[in-house]
Amino acid sequence: MPRRSAEAQAYIARGESLEGQGRTDEALQSYRQAVQCDPANAHGHFNLGALLVLCKQFNEAIACMNRVLALEPGNAEALLHQGAAYLGLQQDEQAFASFNQALRIKPQLAEARFQVGVLLKKHRRLPEALQQLKAAWQAHPGLPGLLNHMMETMVAMCDWSSLDAGVALIEQAMARGEYSVDPLDVIALRDAPAFQLQFVRAALGASAREQSPLGPIPARTGGGKIRVGYYSADFKQHATTILMAELFERHDRERFEWFAFDFGPLVEDAMRERVRGAFDHFVDVRQHSDKEVAELSRTLGIDIAVDLKGFTEHHRLGIFAHRCAPVQVSWLGYPGTTGVDYMDYVIADKVVLPPAVQPHFSEKPAYLPHSYQVNDRQRRIAPRDFTRAEVGLPDEGFVFCCFNNNYKIQPPTFDGWMRILHAVPGSVLWLLEDNPFAAANLRREAQARGIAPERLVFAPRMEPSEHLARHRLADLFLDTLPYNAHTTASDALWAGLPLLTCAGAAFAGRVAATLLHAVGLPELVTESQAGYEALAIALAHDPARLKSLRDTLQAQLPTAPLFDTQRFARDIEAAYTAMHARSLQGLPPDVIEAGDC
Repeated sequence: MPRRSAEAQAYIARGESLEGQGRTDEALQSYRQAVQCDPANAHGHFNLGALLVLCKQFNEAIACMNRVLALEPGNAEALLHQGAAYLGLQQDEQAFASFNQALRIKPQLAEARFQVGVLLKKHRRLPEALQQLKAAWQAHPGLPGLLNHMMETMVAMCDWSSLDAGVALIEQAMARGEYSVDPLDVIALRDAPAFQLQFVRAALGASAREQSPLGPIPARTGGGKIRVGYYSADFKQHATTILMAELFERHDRERFEWFAFDFGPLVEDAMRERVRGAFDHFVDVRQHSDKEVAELSRTLGIDIAVDLKGFTEHHRLGIFAHRCAPVQVSWLGYPGTTGVDYMDYVIADKVVLPPAVQPHFSEKPAYLPHSYQVNDRQRRIAPRDFTRAEVGLPDEGFVFCCFNNNYKIQPPTFDGWMRILHAVPGSVLWLLEDNPFAAANLRREAQARGIAPERLVFAPRMEPSEHLARHRLADLFLDTLPYNAHTTASDALWAGLPLLTCAGAAFAGRVAATLLHAVGLPELVTESQAGYEALAIALAHDPARLKSLRDTLQAQLPTAPLFDTQRFARDIEAAYTAMHARSLQGLPPDVIEAGDC
């Protein structure tokens, strides 16, 4: 073997050993030395590119895989990693091409078929996605994440034919110590706080622990403004930012300095423009690795880092694993515990996270006095008066509605809805049409339960102000469990529509309850499925009682804490101030009660 090639192989072997020990930076250096010694060494370029994908250094990873493919045009695995890098850059068309080329070279490559299915799912081509995912399952049923995406696709379509079997597979995998579903999907399936914490900790394993290549981070000395950073992929027209936009504008700039760290897909819409102007600093970190973002945060002197993503799409919890600020907080985007030891606090209230549930959260709760959820009072409701005919509703009859995403509709909730429709002749159920496949499946499920399919009416997505306006045609919003309406619940209440919920045990199943308390309608919170159904039926048969609830809601909206953004800003700033004070004193995180709790 020529000397340069032998030297390159030694660097590759060393890099693989370092990578196995988790010494990523040293492994990258070793692989780079290998390809410098021997630029024609495809193995070195491949290892370097694969590790760069894991480090989210996607452009360099693509360049590496291009070199591999120039040397080995038939390398399907290089195309697989190249596609993963394109995915990281949100370049779906190029990713799709890479994965499909890999399959042309190696049709049995389950990983590539899995990724094709994931992309089809993302672009709402759900039946095609499920077909690809099932084919990948037949080839490699243990592929990490595959069961998760299969389940998500079926639930998104309201295809419940294999739901019980899928849940059984999840439980069997967990019994073997395999955690093949996302924490968010567990929240949607199991209303059990203790189980959710156990699951997320076991699923994350070592990654739940704080990483320390940057060393410990001391709190800044007191004096000057408290620097707070919000970290999100959703600074655009998105449910989280729809709720938060006015808060960003109302934050106190005399005592605080506000930073946004944006790592989401670039979408230049009106909402992004609005929130960009609300911050003192709007920092684009989409092309930065988790470690680089943490380093930048430290350089900027961030005192409190607030993660708005949790385990939702495009999350970057790795930034927090590197400890990007002395105080790290989870809020709003993810309705549960992260289970990680590097997240210090979770923003909550005592309805959504009762004190008895605190042991099932890895974070210490920072309790706000009314609701953990903020709202934007500037949300416009269009003046348009829809007619029932315009939206496909019958001229007469009681209108129950639920505009939640269809994946939140689980069979027990749907069973209850059908019993309600049976008990209220002439009534209809008005649902969001998230996709046509879900609509067809739900109508079929209704018919199987003795309800005429036409009693389910589907509402297409609509511009937000008009969507709020069409709420006026509904009589009562019916919530889902175990995953409640969140932003959709606020939409209904803001539009003046009473909402009925059944409070669950876990955070995600108690959100509507906290919103109803914060708007002065606790009587619409039930504690059992039977109570939920009975109250829905009673209200449908008692127009005067329902009108009284609607009138109460309308009267209380102007002063309700749920929609008092200025009050909310002061409350959460009080929580931030208390967190910062503890940090300056060298005290560990502890339960905080802000405002007038």
